[in-house]
Amino acid sequence: MRLRLVLFAMIFGLCAAPFATAGPLSAREGWTVHPTPFAYQALVDRLTAAIMAEKMGLVTQASASDGARGQGIEIPGNRVLGVYRNDFARRMLKASVAAGIEAPIRFYVTEDEAGSATLSYKTPSHVFAPYMEEGGAELKALAEDLDAIFEAIAQRAIAP
Repeated sequence: MRLRLVLFAMIFGLCAAPFATAGPLSAREGWTVHPTPFAYQALVDRLTAAIMAEKMGLVTQASASDGARGQGIEIPGNRVLGVYRNDFARRMLKASVAAGIEAPIRFYVTEDEAGSATLSYKTPSHVFAPYMEEGGAELKALAEDLDAIFEAIAQRAIAP
């Protein structure tokens, strides 16, 4: 019985402890990372507008912070936005059906401790790299086209 109480106290203590993040994102192979002066929600809104302005589709969204808030837990803002367009999907599948698991390609908005937000994404060329042998020149051209579009979206979203 005493062991159960100790285990319960330990588990409850862990669950009740304040949430700590692992720290800000940093550059890594294949990623583009843009720290910004914008607040989290402002950057999400700017990114959404930039996606539409570049004539891409916002296909999916997921937010760990929204899910946590729904359970009464506050964590720093965190949203993944999946972006693609059907003509790119058709080109991708023509070159490599296996590459289809990577679509949509994602942007990642994270809230920093200071209240600003960072915009990150894996470049489409990096995302599709494992499929290049199969997809050949067609997949390489698609990835390069998407690299330019994703960079344009990012630059539009972070512009002053």
